Amino acid sequence: MCDVRCATSEKVQVTSHIAHRTSHHPERRRRVAHITLGLDTGGQEKLLLEFARHADRRRFKLYFLSLTTRARLGAEIEAQGWPVVALSQPPGFRPGIAWRIAHWLRRWRIDVVHTHDSKPLIYATPAARMVSAERVVHTRHHARLASITRRQTWLANFASRLVNDYVCVSKESARIAAQEGVPPGRVRTLWNGVDVERFGCAGPNPLGPAVLVARLSPEKDIATLVRAVALVARENPSFRLEVAGTGPCLAELRQLAKELSVETNVAFLGEVRDVASLLARACLFVLSSLTEGISLTLLEAMSCGLPVVATRVGGNPEVVIDGETGLLVAPRDSVGLARAIQELYRDYARCRQLGSAGRHRVEYHFTVGRMVAAYEAIYAPRSPAAPAQVCG
Repeated sequence: MCDVRCATSEKVQVTSHIAHRTSHHPERRRRVAHITLGLDTGGQEKLLLEFARHADRRRFKLYFLSLTTRARLGAEIEAQGWPVVALSQPPGFRPGIAWRIAHWLRRWRIDVVHTHDSKPLIYATPAARMVSAERVVHTRHHARLASITRRQTWLANFASRLVNDYVCVSKESARIAAQEGVPPGRVRTLWNGVDVERFGCAGPNPLGPAVLVARLSPEKDIATLVRAVALVARENPSFRLEVAGTGPCLAELRQLAKELSVETNVAFLGEVRDVASLLARACLFVLSSLTEGISLTLLEAMSCGLPVVATRVGGNPEVVIDGETGLLVAPRDSVGLARAIQELYRDYARCRQLGSAGRHRVEYHFTVGRMVAAYEAIYAPRSPAAPAQVCG
């Protein structure tokens, strides 16, 4: 059964979607459905909350549909006044989901369908065509993921031919999408954004810990970071890393920290609700990923005026200007990662310089207002084609 908590009537409306199109008032707000796999607290899901917070409510009315669960963010989105539905679908390929999605698109009388990542694209694109939605927009939030199978890639590429706009969050993601077979004429790049008011520029705290905020999953390669901490702690026994987040690798990472005798240097905090406060007391931010789209936590750290050390993968080089707003290192290189952390940990003046430059870069290129406005321009009816690159 689906988990539904919204203000709409339980009675299913059977009025023709096309008839509704021809009779609606021209000033009616455009109805946008965001379709996502889930509403956990990962970066892509947090972006949905930003859409909920920063939408132009005079022009758009939003709806959110999760293929799986509501999780915590479902309630937060509803607190912004938007309906949320969760279909509670189990894992596996289930074509029938498209019919269930179509039911809700028809019931909500949706104008624009916005899918997020591969599974929603595969299921919701045919559903959007069933109900004659005016526009279908897709966002690819990742670069290359080892967890995506060949069949999923083929299905996603097939579905991409039915969308009006295929948005990638980084230039690297757009390049990979083209390699995988997405029609290049539909692809554009639009960088993610963060709320610079919520993540104010506190600057680095010289007495604070290094911080990582991430899902504890294999692609984040936090094991390499723990090994780097062991190297840093040899010369700086007081060095401390705080890791915020949960995920399947937690037990393995705790065991590794124990084996390397850095249990006192690495603290696993679990899920942290107030990320802004965590970043405000940090000395620097570290990201050891093997792949990234455009990391929201990286942007949040830079917005707080923190210097960052990140791997040179995915969209990270589009965010971090090496030597100007942070330091970039090779992936899977614990020695190089330790060296970069040590370089910043020893030089507070440089930390402040890099952090300040990072804050300015986020203010210019990566604000949530800029991101949402760019998407809303895509949603608008009969809008002229946007440039292939809208990320600056």
